[in-house]
Amino acid sequence: MRFFIFLCSVLILGMGVAAMYILDKNDGQGFLFGAFRLGGGLLICALFTIKMPWHGLIGAGIIALLGAGKGLTNLPGLVKFLAGNRAHGTTPLLELGVTVICLLLLLRVLRELQKEQQEADDRHTQLQQRCGAVSTVACQE
Repeated sequence: MRFFIFLCSVLILGMGVAAMYILDKNDGQGFLFGAFRLGGGLLICALFTIKMPWHGLIGAGIIALLGAGKGLTNLPGLVKFLAGNRAHGTTPLLELGVTVICLLLLLRVLRELQKEQQEADDRHTQLQQRCGAVSTVACQE
């Protein structure tokens, strides 16, 4: 999962750098600054997963949620782009790419958290079956 978070952050940062070359100055800088914030935050979360895996994973999920939410607010711009309004160049397509990356990361984080919850429930059930007791605190030793 750490690699996937790192990959998403590098992709978003790369899209920001690419935006500087393919968009006009104002749109490119705005996209680059947003990519630095989002991609940089994900990069920090990827580094957090080295020592504190769940802190980094949950942090990446929160940042991905913020990125996906911001990207979904840009859907009207995408509709205008598809209708033929090219005032902002390909910015709506780049924003769609970032939104898709954030949604994929968010879904992966949710799946990992759900898998961990299921494993914890299974461990708890096994412990109860082994001890046959209502309280598993005495049985853990």
